[in-house]
Amino acid sequence: QVQLVESGGDLVQPGGSLRLSCIASGNTFSIGAMAWYRQSPGKQRELVAHIFNDGRTTYTGSVKDRFTISRDNAKNTVYLQMNSLKVEDTAVYYCHAMIYGTMTYDSWGQGTQVTVSS
Repeated sequence: QVQLVESGGDLVQPGGSLRLSCIASGNTFSIGAMAWYRQSPGKQRELVAHIFNDGRTTYTGSVKDRFTISRDNAKNTVYLQMNSLKVEDTAVYYCHAMIYGTMTYDSWGQGTQVTVSS
């Protein structure tokens, strides 16, 4: 199995920056694409950024050019660099991974709170 643990969430002022980290453990050799999702009160969980095995990335329109997803496979870590943060970015951010092998399944982290407020 694969376990994901996020960190880096904090209270930050509008316009500020945060860097979220997600460390994977377990059968990390089986990890494929990884992603960051977020969920705010009263809203469905939404995909924020996705990074594929070949390095291609996708972003939801509201964060494009402000957020950057990256991964360091040697450290089994995925990052989300968030710049120019807005109040509407406030949410719990979750790390997600696709796991491949005899069975294909996914794994979620516990979430980390990001609060953008003045």
